[in-house]
Amino acid sequence: MTHTTRVTRYETFYESPLGQMLLVANGDALTGVYFSHQKYFPQDGDVRLGGSGVAVLQAAKQQLDEYFHDGRRLFELDLAPDGTPFQKSVWEALRRIPFGETRSYGDLAHALGDANKSRAVGAANGRNPITVIVPCHRVIGADGTLTGYASGVERKLALLSLEGAALSPVKGASAATTRHTRLSAPANLAFDF
Repeated sequence: MTHTTRVTRYETFYESPLGQMLLVANGDALTGVYFSHQKYFPQDGDVRLGGSGVAVLQAAKQQLDEYFHDGRRLFELDLAPDGTPFQKSVWEALRRIPFGETRSYGDLAHALGDANKSRAVGAANGRNPITVIVPCHRVIGADGTLTGYASGVERKLALLSLEGAALSPVKGASAATTRHTRLSAPANLAFDF
């Protein structure tokens, strides 16, 4: 007989310029930040309670406001993402990518001590449960192109643009590739920063 442990999660919503976000905490630390229609969400079996009085959720809202509107570059929140030890090491590496800069999956794998694990790094990056605050949007392809993003490539481009990340030409990349990475978001998405 397998027993599953139900976890109590506190949640609240945040209206970002890129769409509604679900913020989730365990009471003491942030465990998730998800854009609407993002690929991965908290488990359905968890007990979910309103988080209007949870300090870390209120701090997350304030810091996200500052990020989107006032130029905040660093988040100062207690985080407790749920994942494997390898995933957690990747998420910690993501937090070391400076505001306005990008890294490739290979760069992260190398920084973690095994340049051959770029695919595993990519998979862990895609499962990051704390979007924006753990900046998985700062990871791009080795050739400088934007790659997938659980919340949509348009949002990834908007976040990189907000941060002023230069998607510079990569040796051997064609001018067309570079121009493609610099395209603005589609006209049907309104970003009012």
